[in-house]
Amino acid sequence: MTLPPDDAPRARGRRGRSRAEFEARAQATVAEFEAQVRARKAQLDAIEERIEARTGRNLPLAILIGLVLGFALLFSLIVEKAFYMPFAAALVAFTSFELASALRFAGRDVPRLPTVLAGVAVVPAAFYGHAEGHWLASLGGMAFVTLWRVAELARPSHRASARELWADIASGVFIQAYVTFLGTITVLLTAEEGGQWWTLAFLIVVIGSDTAAYASGLLWGRHPLAPRISPKKTWEGFLGSIAVAVVIGIFLAEFMIRVPWWAGIVFGLVLVVTATLGDLVESLIKRDLGIKDISTWLPGHGGFLDRVDSVLPSAAAAYALYLVFGT
Repeated sequence: MTLPPDDAPRARGRRGRSRAEFEARAQATVAEFEAQVRARKAQLDAIEERIEARTGRNLPLAILIGLVLGFALLFSLIVEKAFYMPFAAALVAFTSFELASALRFAGRDVPRLPTVLAGVAVVPAAFYGHAEGHWLASLGGMAFVTLWRVAELARPSHRASARELWADIASGVFIQAYVTFLGTITVLLTAEEGGQWWTLAFLIVVIGSDTAAYASGLLWGRHPLAPRISPKKTWEGFLGSIAVAVVIGIFLAEFMIRVPWWAGIVFGLVLVVTATLGDLVESLIKRDLGIKDISTWLPGHGGFLDRVDSVLPSAAAAYALYLVFGT
């Protein structure tokens, strides 16, 4: 239909206004949506900042990395326990390297390459040589690192006074005793008959108690446990970790490691104590070195030692409990 000449401009004007109004409404809708997204993001960022300020970590990223490491651990223990060796070797290598680097930053001349090589060598020795192989390889690693540091004295850049040399040697031996010896006890335990289930069980208790301490301390923590060593640890968190560790211990005693339920209580109580002590020992090391985290290799976690500090002394306790209840 053809519009009269006078009506054609008015129709075009109406169409133009309708289009402009539609575009304006669309732009307003988009702007409102973007404002809501920005507001929601600001709320989430504020929540994350409060959590990070309270806990000292990026919680979402920490959870993601923890899940990745957890799935790798489960695969290595459940599918074929020999697969645990490369997993343990990687943890020992990274942890010993970062602790050696932190000690070097503090002024100790710790040779990093032999430290890592000595730590990795203990893994197969513990798996195939059992307790005797574990001890011999660990002592051999300490001797290897010590001799390497002494041999470095021939280089001008590594010369030191007698007092400095002894401090360097003590630092190298400490890494082998603290990280390598204690860390590879998990390999020693895994190699035993049914030991992979004991390794998995004690790790579940340690992780569960750490998580419970973290959550209960975050929610109810008021009274510091050791304010001079670790200000964020509280008695409320410790009590929460005890309760969860005991419950998990009883459950795992019945359905995983097949020991009496009361042994599960002992299992949980011992491990929550060793896990807490391990965390405090690592806090003492960081306080002595004047650093917050041993390294920043694991975003949201700090370094590998920040993640396995509770595991190291707990591994020795778990192996002892295996010898008492599991054999």
